[in-house]
Amino acid sequence: MKRNVILIGFMGTGKTTVGSRLKTRLNWVHIDTDREIEARVGMSIPDIFSEKGEAFFRDKETEVLKDILTQEEQIITTGGGIVLRDENARLMKDGGLVVALFATPEEIIRRVKHDKQRPLLSGDVEERVKRLLMEREGKYDFAPLQIDTSDKTVDEIVDIIVQACTVNGCV
Repeated sequence: MKRNVILIGFMGTGKTTVGSRLKTRLNWVHIDTDREIEARVGMSIPDIFSEKGEAFFRDKETEVLKDILTQEEQIITTGGGIVLRDENARLMKDGGLVVALFATPEEIIRRVKHDKQRPLLSGDVEERVKRLLMEREGKYDFAPLQIDTSDKTVDEIVDIIVQACTVNGCV
């Protein structure tokens, strides 16, 4: 197994927060696929979606993922929709320990309802979250480690991941 931890999950499940703490704990590089896309394109995610479209964004997402996974000792945090392409799921499974973070719909809504940087949440946030969760049902299931972040601290989540890495040989 490659020595990477790849965090997937719906928006608002804690990927960025957990990734940052995990970086400190393992002393590995932390790469966020969305930030990498923004740097390469020279635009924010909302601007990419509005000016170039979701298909362009998804193409860049796959390109970035392929490039990132050539390296090791990385904590990789992904956008919630990265699982929409089967190719990405395959790349991630081959690229390290994939960890799916999830939370209850109510907790996700609480966490993201005031975030204006999420282009897929324009309009009624509660309705959009519930619809997107339904559309993505089962898409995160390929991850061998699944963690409900609804009622856990960041340190508890990081402990679970580090323990799984120790068992699976990625640290």
